[in-house]
Amino acid sequence: ALDAPASVTAAPLGTADVLAGSARPLTTLHDPQGLASARLDWPLHLAPGARRSITIRLPLAGQPAPPTDSADAEARLDASGDAWRARLNRVAFTLPAAAQPLHHSLRAALSHILMSRSGPALQPGTRSYARSWIRDGAMMVAGLLRLGEVDAAREFVTWYATQLFANGKVPCCVDARGADPVAENDSHGQFIFAVAELWRYSARTADDQARLRALWPAVDAAARYMQQLRQSERSALNQQPGREAFWGLMPASISHEGYSAKPMHSHWDNFWALAGWRDAVQIARALGLVARADELLAQHGEFRRELGASINTSLAQHQINHLPGAAELGDFDPSSSTLIFSPAGAESLVAPALLQATWQRYWDEAQQRRQATDWADYTPYELRSVSALLRLGHADRALAMLDFFLQDQRPAGWRHWAEVVGRQPRQPRFIGDMPHAWVSSDFIRSALDLLAYERDSDQALVLAAGVPATWLASGPVGVAGLHTAHGLLGYRLALHGGQVTLALDAGLAQPPGGLWLAWQGQMHPVPAGQTLLRLPAGR
Repeated sequence: ALDAPASVTAAPLGTADVLAGSARPLTTLHDPQGLASARLDWPLHLAPGARRSITIRLPLAGQPAPPTDSADAEARLDASGDAWRARLNRVAFTLPAAAQPLHHSLRAALSHILMSRSGPALQPGTRSYARSWIRDGAMMVAGLLRLGEVDAAREFVTWYATQLFANGKVPCCVDARGADPVAENDSHGQFIFAVAELWRYSARTADDQARLRALWPAVDAAARYMQQLRQSERSALNQQPGREAFWGLMPASISHEGYSAKPMHSHWDNFWALAGWRDAVQIARALGLVARADELLAQHGEFRRELGASINTSLAQHQINHLPGAAELGDFDPSSSTLIFSPAGAESLVAPALLQATWQRYWDEAQQRRQATDWADYTPYELRSVSALLRLGHADRALAMLDFFLQDQRPAGWRHWAEVVGRQPRQPRFIGDMPHAWVSSDFIRSALDLLAYERDSDQALVLAAGVPATWLASGPVGVAGLHTAHGLLGYRLALHGGQVTLALDAGLAQPPGGLWLAWQGQMHPVPAGQTLLRLPAGR
């Protein structure tokens, strides 16, 4: 304590309650368990508006020299605060008062991911989840890159590339003991996706090209291992009656935590694999590896066709009208099914009516939950469905669900979610780490999608799909410095009389699928090179 306390009490664990004052004042204490508790007291008498700081030095491993006095500590605290404010506000948002909780939560979610890191390793938590999963990390990378955290994303991807097994298998997670050998078949596609995202969002300088080339052996090995796994399911066994839906898929695994009791042919795995093959093609082309790119493209096409056939077989076998979570179950799992939109970009695999029916059921069940008093809990990974609803054209539903989730940030004002949210805030239950950085990544991506998202199926950039007309009533809505795969995005959307005006900042490259303004349920193309678009406000 740099400011001496008036008194100190301490006791071995379990022998006294130091907070209740039942421990005796001591100057030394020995506890064989190493779990002693202590209490330091500073009586304070503050006049209205007065301020006093108490400074305690708690050195951590690898920290710089500790502060020498309270003034030094205050100066360091101010400098740290300034650095965090700059880092969390690289992207500027212009939003109405009603949307400020969204804005504040975005900055908080970014800080959750950054402060949960251990060196280059992205971790979902710092206590129960102090390990680095590639599934969590890949989705964190996607959120970090959109908010300008290229270095943090690069450090993670570069580090994880060193953790692959010799046969190309991407470990599901890594901790202080090393790479985990458990077979989880989403990992390979997630790693390739993370590498490709880093490439898409980097400046693509000569240094970036060199980094990509250095990562290629790991990408190539992961893609070859993925192909080996998939070919193992193209066997005579899966030609037998009742097993047709397994043909050509990734093998059964427990990567989806809902199937931890028994491995399943999870479409969570398959959608990640589909994204991985697509991205391996892009990486090979970027490096000029034409023959390998063609080989990967052929594998991607074959897998895509057989995945589509599997889904149709499951629909018939289970007599369902929603996307199945696993081929053998035909279960309803919208949180994992969101991958069909992003990152897989595979909406065309199924009929549009099937997608609408899947998220119609999700919406109906979510409304029943909002009105009921007998539900127990849910996992905020559901935040992914905000983006799914948005991409299906249901902006009103996406915003309603986002509002529902924001009400469950606990403690109120801390702007984060537990991994499991219970209806009864005070009921003792498993909550996972708080904050939970993987949940934070789901929120970041869905919240940013309201303002701009890339349609993975054709690389179109869609603006303002989640901006309701009511947000414009009090002034313009916009964003500046938002990172995309096509450069920095800045725009302002405003109402002027009977028109809505989109003003674009210069510098954004035209996306392959075009630039689109989503307004009042209609998609309006923004011609290449045009920086101003006017539409009737009522449309």
